[in-house]
Amino acid sequence: MAATRPGPDGPTTPHIVIIGTGFGGLGMAMQLKRAGIESFTMLEKAGSIGGTWRDNTYPGAACDVQSHLYSYSFEPKSDWTRKFGLQPEIRSYMESCATKYGLHAHIRFNQEVASAEFDKTSGLWVIQTAGGEAIHARVLISAVGQLNQPMYPKIKGLDRFRGEAFHSARWNHDADLTGKSVAVIGTGASAIQFVPQIVPKVKELKLFQRSGAWVIPKADRPFTGFEQWLFETVPMTDRLYRGLIYWKNEVRALGFTRFGGLLEAWAWLSRRSLRRQVRDPAKREKLTPKYKIGCKRLLISNDWFPAMDQDHVDIVTDGIDHVDESAIVTSDGQRHEVDAIIYGTGFQATEFLTPMKITGLDGVDLNTAWKDGAEAYKGMSVSGFPNLFILYGPNTNLAHSSIIFMLEAQVRYVMQCIRMLLDPGLAFMNVKMSEQRKYGEQMQAQLKRSVWVAGCNSWYVNETGKVTNNWPGFTFSFRLMTGKLDLQDYELQPATGSSR
Repeated sequence: MAATRPGPDGPTTPHIVIIGTGFGGLGMAMQLKRAGIESFTMLEKAGSIGGTWRDNTYPGAACDVQSHLYSYSFEPKSDWTRKFGLQPEIRSYMESCATKYGLHAHIRFNQEVASAEFDKTSGLWVIQTAGGEAIHARVLISAVGQLNQPMYPKIKGLDRFRGEAFHSARWNHDADLTGKSVAVIGTGASAIQFVPQIVPKVKELKLFQRSGAWVIPKADRPFTGFEQWLFETVPMTDRLYRGLIYWKNEVRALGFTRFGGLLEAWAWLSRRSLRRQVRDPAKREKLTPKYKIGCKRLLISNDWFPAMDQDHVDIVTDGIDHVDESAIVTSDGQRHEVDAIIYGTGFQATEFLTPMKITGLDGVDLNTAWKDGAEAYKGMSVSGFPNLFILYGPNTNLAHSSIIFMLEAQVRYVMQCIRMLLDPGLAFMNVKMSEQRKYGEQMQAQLKRSVWVAGCNSWYVNETGKVTNNWPGFTFSFRLMTGKLDLQDYELQPATGSSR
């Protein structure tokens, strides 16, 4: 595959490979199209687009960010059916964007990336697919996100279980749970959605949890026909509504990143909902969180507590010792006979870019570079890995607003880098280690003031206690920070024979 090709205005355009077709990958590709750059290829490990919204098809799958904000600012959708979009509608929106921009012609499906290695001599990334094909690219963009590799619990005997067993992100729709005894391990954002959907079907549900979760009501409802008509015929109302949502959400950042006491209002609301919706005092005690609100992901739901209140739902807080052919055995020796086990245990969120093997300058492996925890300059560039840009990378996740807003800021920054690489006299750009280290230290210093280091175990923090996922501020401050590329932050390597 050619590394470069003529651009629309004559100069050499770098061939770009984007890994992943979720919101990050699609957003990147759409902006390349808008800029008139056609020389890009998208590699997708699955047979269709959508990323996490393709993979998570469990009952009740929905977004916890309002629909009008959880969409591209440059591609508004006026006919959202609900304030918080459901998985099928979000997936449909992504498909419509891909079709409108003609992205399917650039996508190679069922092409999982096994590895990528940077060739300093040619200034190209050599990408190996799982099928053994080698693809060359001048620019490599990872858009695999943070929530793409399911986390399975490490429990003895899971392979011995003879019933149905699956992760919520790999939901087995052929499994009929009607009238069955079902175990759910985990009480994260996915379980909070699918458990209320299956409770009416099952004979018995056993929820195995380490701690209760902070759950607050979800201000969700269908949009009326008049509202949809107004959003479509008077676009200003759509933009105004989005803006109101944005600024309302933005204020919440203060509670997570600076003034944790502000979150106590939500704690009160959660406790009140629990008291009103769960009758059994013993259940209420088990469902009461034992950690500071906001330390783990704050969950929103209107049907979680009512589902827990059902007589055929049992909350098990004893640790799991092992699993045998037909039961989960807890540390107190009790056997919990079940027909099916569903893992609601989340994702390997701190293991960025896994399971791909990424090798940069001088043969350095990215996992080695990140042995103490992932970090990237402005969340996108890693020293020693030239012309590699990561979307939804380290310290770009949010607890208060839309990741799509963050992705758009990242895409704008990467587009500036790509425009630099249009220059045939430039072989590659490599962020300086001094800048990356300084940026990383600033991130961790700010994060020490956040609620995420309040002492709980969460997917925001790695095994060494480093917060690798979250952004410690407002989203508009991230957008301002990434608004202009500063070439002094990078080492610029001239192309061979160039006088640059």
